[in-house]
Amino acid sequence: MREQPDQRKPILYYCGIVIILMLLLNIFVFPSLLQAQVTEVTYDQFLSLVEEGKVTEVAYQDNQIQFIAADGSSRPAFYKTGVWPWDDGLTDKLLAKNVTFAAAIPTQASPLMSLLISFVLPMLFFVFVGRWLMNTMTKRMGGTNALTLGKSNAKIYIESQTGKTFADVAGQDEAKEALTEIVDFLHDPGKYADIGAKLPKGALLVGPPGTGKTLLAKAVAGEAKVPFFSISGSEFVEMFVGMGAAKVRDLFKQAEEKAPCIVFIDEIDTIGKKRDNGGISGGNDEREQTLNQLLAEMDGFDGKKGVVILAATNRPDILDPALLRPGRFDRRIPVELPDLQGRLAILKVHAKNVKMDSGIDLSAIARATSGASGAELANIINEAALRAVRMGHHTIHQSDLEESVETVIAGYQRKGAVISDKEKKIIAYHEIGHALVAAKQKHSAPVTKITIIPRTSGALGYTMQVEEDERVLLSREDAMNQLATLTGGRTAEELVFHSITSGASNDIEKATRLARAMVTRYGMSDQFDMVALETVTNQYLGGDTSLACSADTATKIDAEVNAIVKQAHDTARDILSANMDKLHELAAYLLEKETITGEEFMKILDEKAEENK
Repeated sequence: MREQPDQRKPILYYCGIVIILMLLLNIFVFPSLLQAQVTEVTYDQFLSLVEEGKVTEVAYQDNQIQFIAADGSSRPAFYKTGVWPWDDGLTDKLLAKNVTFAAAIPTQASPLMSLLISFVLPMLFFVFVGRWLMNTMTKRMGGTNALTLGKSNAKIYIESQTGKTFADVAGQDEAKEALTEIVDFLHDPGKYADIGAKLPKGALLVGPPGTGKTLLAKAVAGEAKVPFFSISGSEFVEMFVGMGAAKVRDLFKQAEEKAPCIVFIDEIDTIGKKRDNGGISGGNDEREQTLNQLLAEMDGFDGKKGVVILAATNRPDILDPALLRPGRFDRRIPVELPDLQGRLAILKVHAKNVKMDSGIDLSAIARATSGASGAELANIINEAALRAVRMGHHTIHQSDLEESVETVIAGYQRKGAVISDKEKKIIAYHEIGHALVAAKQKHSAPVTKITIIPRTSGALGYTMQVEEDERVLLSREDAMNQLATLTGGRTAEELVFHSITSGASNDIEKATRLARAMVTRYGMSDQFDMVALETVTNQYLGGDTSLACSADTATKIDAEVNAIVKQAHDTARDILSANMDKLHELAAYLLEKETITGEEFMKILDEKAEENK
């Protein structure tokens, strides 16, 4: 995707504009303001003022007569008039009236006006511009103001403002049960004090992104009807050393003043990472000082006052052990991806806010979204509502929900994509290869949809399988079935076209990852038995892994992975070779329809079995 260039101008650009503007004001505006107002009069009016004795000073300058005359006020008035060459007695008249002859008439304004224009106004102008430049720089630095660096900037939500309770949180029954005790303590701390029990000072919410950790924290505050402080871990990090620790002190000071209350620190891993033991000081000093201050504050405040610290992270493996010891974050509450019943409950919660058709089957959508988080399920409902509007529906239909699932999983349809007939035929055989291998194996998930319409995610087509029941265990047979299904697309290309394409790249990646996990983590290899050869370093963010073996063992692992994938490839080849007629028939049908349902697929596939009876 082409990136948009940054349209913002550098600060020096604005400083240059200010300097140029100030120079123009000094050249063209301020001099005219400092000049006194000069009134032009006729020559006869000048003579009348002389006769009345009001003219006090006169000068001949620039072929004009300039003079000062009293106008009845305390300030002198400045005048000018033309020269009358035939008036030879003007000098005598002026001498008779004791008028002073000057070389030039000074036309400067009053000293007060001069001070105001030459000093006060420029100072005010530079103060205004300076504040504007500081605000501009503050916004670019992330909203940090040098005058408020020690403030925590925590958002305070009172009960009426959060409006969240446990009824708004679905699919996390275990987490809600663990947090109910905290709510009960904030409601009635006396019964805990009577028996000598102490409330945990802190609870750490751990889980993948989008599972509702922040929502749970707000729901706890809503249930307990106490103030709720919310701040992100990144807001503690400042460009000046020591300011993060000052923000921690200010946050806990505010919390003690508002007790009982709840303090929620989101993404605490930003400041809670393990401290460096290498003895090298540098860029991490500010973060470590902030962490040390947080540890000290959690030790220092009295839990009996009713200040509960909640924190959320999706990287618990990198947190400092001192942060997780008893007396600080006593409880670790998992907020995992919802199961089948949890997904159904989440869909029902979000379905209350939209208009649904009477025949909607949310359980089918729950089964089709295995592994989806609460945020993704909420997005599916919203996408279905948007599609219903586009299609002119007054309510959300089942087809809208099904399409929204595919949109979230594979992206929007690329109906305008131009694909040649030859490539479209290859794609059709590829997808039918997946579906046919899956259908001919025992205990494989049923095929629910096959399409060759390209998607914005880059997929040229896909085969959707949906488990009838929720599965929490993966057997070796199930893993081999999945591998055979993944290799079925490439195998169909080999058997029909005697050639291979790049269309199987994503299948190859998934198959390799699964086969490697079977060898290194699941203990499903006869050669290595129950030996862990790989560790997961980031459980909730992609599941990154690292090998924990020698180079020789890594070579053997590669050979074992290759053998497992090859075995699955051979299984797929045997299945498709035995069902070539159905492969051609189903591919031709898919090529004509572009999208077929699982029922249509199974109907054509079962025709052969009925004919053989």
